[in-house]
Amino acid sequence: MRLHVGCAMWTHAPWQGRLLPHPLPPGERLRAYATWCNAVEGNTTFYATPTRSTVESWARQTDPDFRFVVKLPKTITHERRLAGADEELHAFLDAIEPLGPRAHALWVQLPGSFGPGDLGSLAGFLRRVPGAYRCAVEVRHRAFFDDAEGLLERVLVDAGAEWVPFDTTVLFRSPPTSDAEREAWTRKPRLPRRSSALTDRPIVRYIGRDSAERTVEGWGFWVETVTGWLREGRSPTVFVHTPDNADALTLARRFHDEVRARVPEVDPLPEPLPAEPLTLF
Repeated sequence: MRLHVGCAMWTHAPWQGRLLPHPLPPGERLRAYATWCNAVEGNTTFYATPTRSTVESWARQTDPDFRFVVKLPKTITHERRLAGADEELHAFLDAIEPLGPRAHALWVQLPGSFGPGDLGSLAGFLRRVPGAYRCAVEVRHRAFFDDAEGLLERVLVDAGAEWVPFDTTVLFRSPPTSDAEREAWTRKPRLPRRSSALTDRPIVRYIGRDSAERTVEGWGFWVETVTGWLREGRSPTVFVHTPDNADALTLARRFHDEVRARVPEVDPLPEPLPAEPLTLF
């Protein structure tokens, strides 16, 4: 039973000098982030497979119990739509191999056009993923949240894969009030909230608002859900987003604190690295 929390990235300009030390060389930025959170979304891998040396650097900067949810490259999920992508998949798995146990799941984020008619491709792809890796699938086609929900669940359960909900309900609850929120309204999917865990390692992506107070008010459902999962013996991972992500680091820790207040057996997070060097005076 473990609780992992994190953000969409490990380096972000609004954090520099305020939450994380600045300047930091690239080879130290993840290490600093890992004193705040114990998981991170691997979004950069969507755009290109990283070099093995880059991934070795990620492993050196994190403890073995740190968790990456690494997004499969778009060549696999969006361009080839999971078909005929074995060569690209094996190249990707070879690149991330240095992560070892830190590779919590392969994040299969599918385009909004990937619908129920494509489930055969998904099932076949999941069967071809080596058993050493778990898969977590994120879908954005509306039919999967309505009449085709059971069909997708059966495919995922058969493969031991998880369904990743991206909860945008708080974001769309009321009109945007900032430029970042207005941009998020044009880019983020507007789908029903889903919260059923299919495995012992559920993963949640929650996006709030640029107001920390409204973000906290909106995540009460997930605090209760994650608390229940932990009491069932599951080990969930929760990623906290806001449109500008300026306070995502502190919010992720606050979410962890709220859950841990209900389930004290959960291990505490490490003490964050000071943003400024310690001085004698």
